[in-house]
Amino acid sequence: MGLGASLRIRDRNIWTVYAAIFLVGVAYGVYVSLLALHLDARGFTKPEIGSFAAWFAGGIIAFSLPAGALLRRVSAKTLLATSLLSYAACAAAFPYLTSYATIAAARFLDGASSVFVWVACETVLLRRAERSQKALVTSLYAMAIAVGYVLGPIAAKVVVAASSIERAFVTSSALAVAAAVVVVLCLDKDSPETAASVTAGTPPVSRRAREVVSRIKTSCFATFAYGYFQASVVLFLPLYLVEAKGITKEQTILVPAFFAAGMLLFSNVAGRVGDKVGHLRVMRVLAAIGLVMICSFTLLGSYPPMCVAVFVAGATLASISPVSLALQGIVTAPADLARANGVYNFFYAAGMLLGPPISSLVYGTFGGAPMLLHLAALWAAFVLFCTVFATDDPAARRGAELAY
Repeated sequence: MGLGASLRIRDRNIWTVYAAIFLVGVAYGVYVSLLALHLDARGFTKPEIGSFAAWFAGGIIAFSLPAGALLRRVSAKTLLATSLLSYAACAAAFPYLTSYATIAAARFLDGASSVFVWVACETVLLRRAERSQKALVTSLYAMAIAVGYVLGPIAAKVVVAASSIERAFVTSSALAVAAAVVVVLCLDKDSPETAASVTAGTPPVSRRAREVVSRIKTSCFATFAYGYFQASVVLFLPLYLVEAKGITKEQTILVPAFFAAGMLLFSNVAGRVGDKVGHLRVMRVLAAIGLVMICSFTLLGSYPPMCVAVFVAGATLASISPVSLALQGIVTAPADLARANGVYNFFYAAGMLLGPPISSLVYGTFGGAPMLLHLAALWAAFVLFCTVFATDDPAARRGAELAY
């Protein structure tokens, strides 16, 4: 198969999901970029502002498994459109909420709506992607979200400058409504039974949840590790760079951009390689390189090499997420995809929820360098896990040239 053929995605439903998730990414980017500023202006303390992130993660955890169960009973189109409208309502109402309880409730509902969106989108993609293109499809999905996240803060800045922060939140809501319209007009409405039908060559249907978890355990570990790492690094790496490396606060603002750039430029490459030589094999190599980059954060002493290390960390560790999702699509029967995606997002949210408090405890007790090294140790454990369970990837059994 030539390169052009391997990159050709024929199902328009996949492109519909890309268009919708891009709009969602921009909406999220607008929302998140203004969240802390708005809450600070409302007089909330920093601990209170931080606790709202826990409410958001709590909504994801609480509804990730129900999302998979619900998607086995209703079409992905119905669930996706409804969830987008629910998010739109949260975003539009958010700037007018004043009490801690109402804002916490909004963030919890925001998390619930978000996980319904993710599970529905990922299930559509994995059901419809050809077996040889799973990681290509999921990497483009991750890139569409990431580009939206890049453009969202820019759009927020423009809207706030021209109008108000309240209008910017309404803009986020309008983008989510636009995504819902795209879904309603362009996404095919498969019935749960039709979408979950099993084709030749796919794994057998699992009737028990623990069988599904066992089959996708490496993907679950991957997404947990990434959620844990991502939530921790966003909070504590800038603080470490200022305190231990003498880097200015202004310079740290650009550090996430280098991480995102690495992911955007390399995740598609990682996906294509994973489709060709084996997803678990690629995940293991990416994690090994990424943990070396994390360790290097403690050794590098100046800003330019630190940015290079952050770029490589983004290119490797952030690229693991779409590849792990693709592996899940390979080893899971179509009838189990909704349940598997719910479990997958549960582990991601669990990582997001546990990472910051544990990392803050390590940072406060031992310092910034040990905090980073404990993140590297998590990825080292993942590499070992991938080695032990290498045969979970069917590519490991294709032949000697793909042996692990």
